Amino acid sequence: MTDEFDQLGNSAPAPRASNAARTRALAAAMQAFDETEKNAARSKGNSWRLRQSSVLNRIWSTRMVTQHRYLAGSALATLLIIPTAALLTFEITRGSLPSSGQVALPQVIDVPKPAAERVPVPSVAKPAEPQQEADRKTDAAPSVQSSKQSDFSADNIARLLNKSEASGGAAKRSSGAPAASRGTAPMPAPTPPVMAERAMPLASPRYAPAERELLPPLDESRDRFANADTNPVKSVAADPVSTFSVDVDTASYAFVRRSLMEGRLPDPDSVRVEEMINYFPYDWPRPQSADEPFRTTVTVTPTPWNTGTRLMHVAIKGFETAPASQPAANLVFLIDVSGSMNAPDKLPLLKSAFRLLVGKLKPEDKVSIVTYAGNAGTVLEPTSARERDKILAAIDNLRPGGSTAGAEGIDAAYRLARQAFIQGGVNRVMLATDGDFNVGASSDEDLKRIIEQRRKGGIFLSVLGFGQGNLNDSLMQTLAQNGNGTAAYIDTLAEAQKALVEEAGSTLFPIAKDVKIQVEFNPQQISEYRLVGYETRALKREDFNNDRVDAGDIGSGHAVTAIYEVTPKGSASALNDPLRYGPAAPAAPVAVSDEMAFVKIRYKLPDGDASKLVTTPVTEMNAVRDFSAAPQDVRFATAVAAFGQKLRGTDALDAYPYRLILDMARNARGEDAFGYRGGFLDLVRLAETLDRR
Repeated sequence: MTDEFDQLGNSAPAPRASNAARTRALAAAMQAFDETEKNAARSKGNSWRLRQSSVLNRIWSTRMVTQHRYLAGSALATLLIIPTAALLTFEITRGSLPSSGQVALPQVIDVPKPAAERVPVPSVAKPAEPQQEADRKTDAAPSVQSSKQSDFSADNIARLLNKSEASGGAAKRSSGAPAASRGTAPMPAPTPPVMAERAMPLASPRYAPAERELLPPLDESRDRFANADTNPVKSVAADPVSTFSVDVDTASYAFVRRSLMEGRLPDPDSVRVEEMINYFPYDWPRPQSADEPFRTTVTVTPTPWNTGTRLMHVAIKGFETAPASQPAANLVFLIDVSGSMNAPDKLPLLKSAFRLLVGKLKPEDKVSIVTYAGNAGTVLEPTSARERDKILAAIDNLRPGGSTAGAEGIDAAYRLARQAFIQGGVNRVMLATDGDFNVGASSDEDLKRIIEQRRKGGIFLSVLGFGQGNLNDSLMQTLAQNGNGTAAYIDTLAEAQKALVEEAGSTLFPIAKDVKIQVEFNPQQISEYRLVGYETRALKREDFNNDRVDAGDIGSGHAVTAIYEVTPKGSASALNDPLRYGPAAPAAPVAVSDEMAFVKIRYKLPDGDASKLVTTPVTEMNAVRDFSAAPQDVRFATAVAAFGQKLRGTDALDAYPYRLILDMARNARGEDAFGYRGGFLDLVRLAETLDRR
């Protein structure tokens, strides 16, 4: 319409006497048109058309044509400005254009929600028109400058009104509320037709449902745990021997604690019952001298959750060396600074943890720092612990970034450990990571081979896990178990204090390596048994006497506890039927024995290659008739074992309530200098609340 007005204004003839009749005819026509429009406006109540027709009448009156040749152009410019200003006001009010921020414009229209939340409006199929294509372009890139005044023409306005009616009031339905909930909702304030059109961007193909379905989903946890089935109940007649490697790791308990403290039950695969039991310090009987690296204690009690079975506790306590007599340590901090470590519970917590460890070191100890992210780099060459400020400065300057070339970092760390090797001392790489190795040799088997080769040179490996979301716990376990080291999970600075300061002796200074346990049950006394935990530490029977087979280590003063649930001969609780074709009769008759089992332990000294054997028979002398009369540590360890099995979903504990576990632990809490046992009571309460099966 603007173009038509411009053409008429530019071609308006100069007043001459010869065309007076034409001028009068035009004025009469305009007057008749004006009267028609006035009547239509009155019947429809459309004051906007009334004002438009009045302006047209004034512009094209005979007097203005004859006396003000150029006034028509000025009036047309005014006609352009008024609707443009109205459009600007609407856009600013809607928030799509910046305002001065000083005056709050009144909200007079129903503001549509973001496009991603609106329901698409079905369009009515009709023949395409050239002007409709222009309208779609305007919707695809709305701007004030691209809004032509032709949009305000009578034809376009009629077309927009028809489009709005055909879509069933799409502009009013685009508020984002479900249709069912809007049945009684008040209608929005009336909107000018052009406003209604601009409030219907969902007609554009860019809001198709298929595209909204491609929106990225919420982040899901990528934590990885070894999937090991719970140990089954075994028949003594068919399989009388149980063999496993000792485990002094504690990572599982810390991860379970974090899950419960965040209000969710832990992944059952993350629950390793033996690590939960061994998280707590126990005052088992100690060896008398270093010539006896550890001492074995066996206690048999009734089973609280099954009256037809008994629990056999096998406890090992390592000899505790005095700090002054501990050998010098050559430590290499292998620190993951990849992009995945950029979180408050990862690299920042890691740096604080290592600061605590540095404060524990002796002047003769050495520290090196290697980082890896994309490629490995040496941050600190072997440095005496006397230069504490230099070491701490190197730790403080660590920054995250890059992918995770873990295998390359391990190679660099072992080279530095070999460079600063201390003969007769402790040489250890301490890997701190979330376990996300994604560059280079990244499979568990590849990294296992690398670690196995390095440990033969006298350099051990410990692993500290941090963070969650992409924690590769399975890989951490593989590295620690094959590197003659331990695995811990650091979720808080208090946990770092426990693992690296309070238990530094047992963590850093081994007193025995490749420690294996084998238990043989007497079929005359025991019909069935089940090992609680140690699923990932199982060994073959023949591995026990094979010194080439790697196993766990015991550090200075460390305690290791294993629990068997055994079924006495003749008990109604036996799950397996007797064998129809039992084992062949022995060549010579076996004398009747009162032994329930025979415990054998093999170990090597830290610098030795040949194993030594320690044996302990288990008889009724090791048993207590009443569970409440059992030693305090035995009862507390039993409570932890029950809790871990219940979290893991073990059938034997399915019907045993949390409240009885809580009572058992509370009654056996005893002296709790560091509050670990009190914290356990809190976890049992949380689990009871969260587990509403």
